[in-house]
Amino acid sequence: MTSKMPSGEKQYSFVQKIWIAGGILALITILLLLIKATFSVLLLVLAAVMVATFFRGVSGFLHRKTGWNNKLCLTLSVASTFVLLGLFFWLMGAKVQEQMVKLSEILPSTIQNARSRINQSPMGQKILQQASSPETMDKAKGLLSTIFSSTFGILGDMYVILFIGIFFTVSPFQYKSGIVKLVPEAGKDKANDVLNKVGANLKKWLKGKLFAMLVVAVLTGIGLAVIGVPMWLVLALIAGLLNFIPNFGPLIAMVPAVLIALMQGPATAGMVAGLYILVQVLESNFITPVVQKKLVQVPPALIIIAQVLIAPLTGVWGIILATPLLVIVMVLVKQLYINRKYVG
Repeated sequence: MTSKMPSGEKQYSFVQKIWIAGGILALITILLLLIKATFSVLLLVLAAVMVATFFRGVSGFLHRKTGWNNKLCLTLSVASTFVLLGLFFWLMGAKVQEQMVKLSEILPSTIQNARSRINQSPMGQKILQQASSPETMDKAKGLLSTIFSSTFGILGDMYVILFIGIFFTVSPFQYKSGIVKLVPEAGKDKANDVLNKVGANLKKWLKGKLFAMLVVAVLTGIGLAVIGVPMWLVLALIAGLLNFIPNFGPLIAMVPAVLIALMQGPATAGMVAGLYILVQVLESNFITPVVQKKLVQVPPALIIIAQVLIAPLTGVWGIILATPLLVIVMVLVKQLYINRKYVG
C-alpha cells in the first residue's frame, strides 16, 4: 500500500531538491568565508565589549556605594579611569621610562651573554646551531609575523577598540535590544536571558583577571626588589600586564627578567625564574580560583588549544582574547544546548 502525501504539503522533484541542497551548502560556505574574513574585526569588537564591561562595572560599583545617578557614575567611571592612568604615568612615568631605556640598552648584551654561556657546552652548541639555521630562522620569522600581526596596526586597533568601547559603554542596551530583535518572537526572552548571562560571566572574569594582574605585579616587584634585580619596577609592570594573556604571557614576561638576572650570575637567574614560577602557581591555583569561583570554569587545555588555533588566523588579538571568547562560547553552549537537552 502506498502512502499519500498530505494535500497541503508541497512536493519537490529530485532536481529541485538538488538545487535546494546546493543552495544551502553555498550559503553555509559563504557564511563561513565571511566569518573567516572578518574574524579579526570581530575580535576587536570583543575587545571593545571588554572595555565597556570594565567601565560599566566601575560605574555599577560607584552606584552601589554612593547611590548617585547612573549617568553621573558612568561619567565618573570613564573620567576617573583616564585621570588615574594619567596620574600614574605622571608620577611613575619618569622612573618607568628610565628603566625602559635601560632595558632596551641592556637586552642585546644580555642576549649575547646568554648565548656565550650556552655555547660553552656541547649540547648548547648543537642547540644554538639548530636555532640559528636558515630554515629555523625563516620559520620563526613567519610565525612571529603572523602572531604579532594586527588588523589596522597597533595604534589603529587601539583607537577602534576604545572608540567602539565608549559607544558600547554609553548605550549598551541599544545594541543588546538590536540583537534581540533579530531573533524570532518565540526566542526573544531566551536570547535576552542568554545575553545577560554572557555579560555577567564576562564581568566576573574581567574582575578576577584585573585583580590577578595587580597581585602578580605587586608580588613580582617585591620579589625582584628583594633579590636585587635592576629595573624591577618595569619588569613587574610587564609581568602584571602580560598576565592578561594566559599561558604565554607569563613566559614572555619571564624572559627579559631572567636575561637581566643572568648578568649577575646563574644563581640569580635561577632565583628569578623560581620567583616567576612561584607567583604563577599562586595566581593560577589560589588567587584566580577564589575570585572567579562563581564563573564558568574554562579548562586550561581548552585555552591553549584556542590560542594555538586562533593565533595563526588573527594574530596577537587571538592570543589575548582567547579566554573571554571561550567564556562566551561555553556560556552559549550551556544555555542553548546543554540546559535544553536536560530539560527536554
